[in-house]
Amino acid sequence: MKVLLLGATGLLGHNVLQRLTATGHQVVAVVRRRGALHIETPDTKVIEGDITNPDTVVAAAEGCDAIVNCAGVTDMSLLHQKDYAAVNVNLCHTLVTAMNTHGIRRLVHASTVNTIGYGSADHPADEQEAVKPPFDSSYYAISKRQGEEILLKAAAAKPDWHVVVVNPGYMIGPMDVKPSSGRMLLLAYRKSLMFAPRGGKSFVDVRDVAAAMVNALTMGQNGQRYIAVSTHGHLTIKELYQLQARVMGYRQRVVTVSNGLLLAAGKAGDVVRSLGIRTELSSCNVRQLMVQEYYDNGHAVAELAMPETDIEQSIRDFHSWRGEKK
Repeated sequence: MKVLLLGATGLLGHNVLQRLTATGHQVVAVVRRRGALHIETPDTKVIEGDITNPDTVVAAAEGCDAIVNCAGVTDMSLLHQKDYAAVNVNLCHTLVTAMNTHGIRRLVHASTVNTIGYGSADHPADEQEAVKPPFDSSYYAISKRQGEEILLKAAAAKPDWHVVVVNPGYMIGPMDVKPSSGRMLLLAYRKSLMFAPRGGKSFVDVRDVAAAMVNALTMGQNGQRYIAVSTHGHLTIKELYQLQARVMGYRQRVVTVSNGLLLAAGKAGDVVRSLGIRTELSSCNVRQLMVQEYYDNGHAVAELAMPETDIEQSIRDFHSWRGEKK
């Protein structure tokens, strides 16, 4: 297929671009700055433009058979709900317009597991769980849920369309340019002493998510959501740090931070944010670090043939791509 790819310069976008071209698809990638794209192939057409401009996206979609959207604003320091709207919400309206304009019937959209209610390690949640606190107060999660609703409503109205939403967990792996989620690994890397909150996440290799998304072009069901996590990726943040130390061959003591201390820090961050100063420190954000949020990937494995890479390998390949080798 000829696929319009949005968000190609991010961690997931780079891996999806690589997967698309490796499996024989032609790609039209809309990027703000061509230099931010770290891989290009003869099968990739790069258009410099602003994806928050509807005219740019609709024009780029002409002649395409499908759209894959990996774009998203994830910055947890933003101060207002409206700061997330242009990409996480309004872009979804534009995608529906592009599909209607050009007769495109296939769309795969990357959201987040935080639009779904979490479960425990013994009983991980599936796609039917309603969102739970503190994520129901997260500006990011709210905006991603709004984007999902736009696309799923369009899918319900168009039974001949193939619209699939993929909900990734916490992604780790190579081509984390900024870095984005890899910041969690770098924060603890080769430090003799590290402090960690009590929370945990469903981690996943970004290449497995990319594979699920590319497979979703022809697999899965219209109007369905698919959780993309690893069965063996249910780890507390402390366990992730300990795993990284073992995999990369260094010693580290990890001390658990009390919830009370985290909440006090979050309240201090709230005061700073009330003054109009951007910081990731807030009550909502620290509460997310206190929750052990685990999810079930059975739907994605069964219907999108999502592979499962060992998280140890994900850590190795993250550092290897950055030039660190053990």
